Amino acid sequence: MPRPRIRHLALYARNPTELARFYGERFGMEVLASDKEGNHFLHDGYLTLALLKLDMRGEAPVGMNHFGFQVDDIGRTCAELADENVEPPQQRATPRPYAEFRAIDPEGNWFDLSEHGYGVD
Repeated sequence: MPRPRIRHLALYARNPTELARFYGERFGMEVLASDKEGNHFLHDGYLTLALLKLDMRGEAPVGMNHFGFQVDDIGRTCAELADENVEPPQQRATPRPYAEFRAIDPEGNWFDLSEHGYGVD
């Protein structure tokens, strides 16, 4: 069985537009999509990077929001996670172009699961 692959990272950012420019100019990442909320989704041909607008005020932390695995069989992966001491993965409530499920690891870190991928091969 092929191992799951991390293909997606999401960061909270105070200025996603500026970060998109930075990663584009400095690391050659290309904008895959942007939305009206000011979020930007970039890729390097392998991994997608979501730059999510942090809408808290003051000294709210920026940084990691979640990461995402591309898996070959999402049903099997969800069943295997049921054997762990974690909450079962939940289907995403809204239609999303990428991840079908959201889960939480034993230390509380969010991660997504997608069978169809994150918009890059």
